[in-house]
Amino acid sequence: MQIKDVIRKGMIELKVNGIQEPNLKARLLMQHILNKPRQYLLVHDTDMLTLRQEVNYFKAIKKLIQGIPLQHITNMQEFMKLNFFVSQDVLIPRPDTEILVEEVIAIAKKIGARKILDLCTGSGAIAVSLAKYIEDSDITATDISEKALSVAKLNAKNNEVENKITFIKSDLFQEIPKEKYDIIVSNPPYIRKEEINNLDREVKKEPYIALDGGYDGLNFYRKIIHSADEYLKFKGYLCLEIGYDQKIDVIELIENEEKYIDTYSKKDLYGNDRIVITKLI
Repeated sequence: MQIKDVIRKGMIELKVNGIQEPNLKARLLMQHILNKPRQYLLVHDTDMLTLRQEVNYFKAIKKLIQGIPLQHITNMQEFMKLNFFVSQDVLIPRPDTEILVEEVIAIAKKIGARKILDLCTGSGAIAVSLAKYIEDSDITATDISEKALSVAKLNAKNNEVENKITFIKSDLFQEIPKEKYDIIVSNPPYIRKEEINNLDREVKKEPYIALDGGYDGLNFYRKIIHSADEYLKFKGYLCLEIGYDQKIDVIELIENEEKYIDTYSKKDLYGNDRIVITKLI
């Protein structure tokens, strides 16, 4: 079959099975199978596929229908205009998190920040992006998962910033030497435990440990906000991604500690509160 006909058939299968964005996903799967860019498909859409390529393509279509995320099939996600390897061991980087990274970059440039700590690094999307876009940065990235750290290290190497990042296996601050950082950044697990079963099928395929924020979704914020002052320099910044409905709760946690000033939040592209920034007194 020709490339265009196989894509059309794949798109129809995805659509009748209720998969969102069937056109886009059918094309991206073909790019993955052929290891070619979008432009190649446009120019060569009448080329014939081999039988093996067809079989592999429709196997991938079946995985999508079963609820496996596209990124776990292709092992790739773009973030901050960089390519990241992703697997079932890490949370898939979301465009919403780019709001956090862009804000940290802006703060770093404003205050001349160099030493940055990324807690719950997962795929390393935040740490690698900061290392890539902040000149002379010195990033420490931590995660409790050895498998996640392996993925993060691979992404650092693939994006040529492995020499700018130190990776540490740690449950938040537990194994981190008592150094002082200009900025601490984190996109921690923040889904309420009772809500995890109600998430989209694809999201539930991601690591439970990267989703579970405790009964109220605030477990990690409590710990980070309480202990961050021990690792921040004077007037250092704490930058957090939050759930769409957690702004008031997280800011209240910050204010209760009485260690921080100039707290503010920013919205994502969909108008949801997405990040909270505060500064150590």
